[in-house]
Amino acid sequence: MTKLGPLGGAYSDLNTADAATAAAAAIELEELGFSTLWMAGGPGNNLTQIANVVRGTARVSVASGILSVDQVPAAEVTAVYSDLEKTHPGRFTVGLGGAHGAKPLGTLNAYLDEVEQVVPRSRLVLSALGPRMLELARDRADGAYPYLVTTDYVASARKILGDERQLAVLLDVIPESDPARARDIAREGGMRFLATLPGYAANLRRMGFGDDDIAELSDRLVDGVTIWGDLDAIVRRIGEYHAAGADQVVVQLGRLSREWWARIAEAVR
Repeated sequence: MTKLGPLGGAYSDLNTADAATAAAAAIELEELGFSTLWMAGGPGNNLTQIANVVRGTARVSVASGILSVDQVPAAEVTAVYSDLEKTHPGRFTVGLGGAHGAKPLGTLNAYLDEVEQVVPRSRLVLSALGPRMLELARDRADGAYPYLVTTDYVASARKILGDERQLAVLLDVIPESDPARARDIAREGGMRFLATLPGYAANLRRMGFGDDDIAELSDRLVDGVTIWGDLDAIVRRIGEYHAAGADQVVVQLGRLSREWWARIAEAVR
């Protein structure tokens, strides 16, 4: 098992094609004590940027969060993983997801059949939300990387994954103490789009949110799946996710100042 550590960071500058800019951001986060850097793949292929960040840092784990199996050929994943293992062993964790066809479980299983010929299960994480996908993450990877989830969801996911698998939870963090403003900021991000996607909408319903909550991004929904407030409130909420069963909380860093990066890292490590 590859231990991801208690605190991860996700930051858009890590994905820039400018290797020097990406490395500078990564080094700063590494020195602050972030355990893992998660690099969002989105619909594209950012394996080159991932390799740049691994090579530009000394020790921090770097994870793809998430490479889409519908977009990135398995052979390219295994080639980059193999190259990095030769020069920077143990630094790249392969996060996979994005199977959106008629049979997503079958698609992921077939992809894993190819990838695991090179990448050990201990270095694989799946973007999993529903129970069947969590079971796949338990059986064929080292754990799961969900997003837009509550602490109750984390507790239920931990039961499915068991104690031997890892659970890294991606969270929007909003440094705003005014409730109305914080919720508006959350709604202005990608949440509104993601809530319309079938997989995310279904998972929100499983967590007890109704169609009106989802359509309107109700206060109850926003408060349940994001973190906002002053530093003490944010650190407290991160602790609640850890207590519910998350091995790692991954903080979206884009809204936070460098000072906040340092203060959160110091409080959580």
